[in-house]
Amino acid sequence: MTDKEPIVTHVYTADPSAHVFKGKLYVYPSHDIDSGIPSNDNGDQYGMNDYRVFSMEEVGGPVTDHGVALKQEDIPWVSKQLWAPDAAEKNGKYYLYFPARDKEGTFRIGVAVGDEPSGPFKPEPEPINGSFSIDPASFVDDDGQAYLYFGGIWGGQLQCWGTGEFIKAKYSTMEPQSGPALSAKVAKLSEDMRSFASEVQDVVILDEEGKPIDSSDHDRRFFEASWMHKYKGKYYFSYSTGDTHYLAYAVGDNPLGPFTYGGRILEPVIGWTTHHSIVEFKGKWYLFYHDSSLSGGVNHLRCVKIREIVYDDQGKIKLAEAQPKI
Repeated sequence: MTDKEPIVTHVYTADPSAHVFKGKLYVYPSHDIDSGIPSNDNGDQYGMNDYRVFSMEEVGGPVTDHGVALKQEDIPWVSKQLWAPDAAEKNGKYYLYFPARDKEGTFRIGVAVGDEPSGPFKPEPEPINGSFSIDPASFVDDDGQAYLYFGGIWGGQLQCWGTGEFIKAKYSTMEPQSGPALSAKVAKLSEDMRSFASEVQDVVILDEEGKPIDSSDHDRRFFEASWMHKYKGKYYFSYSTGDTHYLAYAVGDNPLGPFTYGGRILEPVIGWTTHHSIVEFKGKWYLFYHDSSLSGGVNHLRCVKIREIVYDDQGKIKLAEAQPKI
């Protein structure tokens, strides 16, 4: 395996969330399946129904498939679509955060708990109160306070929550095209990691003049795929720009923001979506991402890959080597 090849090829994987637990790299991806549903902007073709966990002791070394860690049928409140998950550890327990549609078709975020990073995970009977939309990303700061970032536009329904209540109407299927861009959301997590301990608030991304990124700025505005990591005391909020297919990042002094746009990490890949995580392992930093090369470009049959990243003397993120052309 090289950094340009999928880490596994026996199943389709996407949306990788990577963490170091017990000295190993654990990856929590979506498990893509061939749903047979035609592609559309609501993402109905993404019909995933379980989660698998993978681990490795070295980047580029053998990858262990720990099997299914959580199934849709075991989650009482879920109707369909187990999309991009994330995981966290606190006080010796492991927490898997995941989005799914409830019985009314509204995306919520659930949590499941396990004794090992590989699972299995036992889901809470109800979604997190006050949660909505998709793409949860957990972050536990150095002081032990945990946060959950989330949100995704179009199929992720974030645009339907502009009033604070879910509005399922024709106009709510697209994002606004002027004014401040829709923001990802963030809330503090409770000590037991199973509920919000604060109000949900916007993750504000500012331009170089200190103004919120505009909705019309599709190259820089948030669309989905939140991630948070910390480097030399700074907080890096990274995300996907969605229909423009970039992975971008913004930097701040506080995990709640605001964040100032910093640049792009990754250019468009093969396939429609892009989703990632960033993690330090054995003194190097890595970008986990996906593309659709394994399936020949089918946008809902993806594979996870890894690239090394570096930081320049100003803290800007770069790929360790040039990105190949596609």
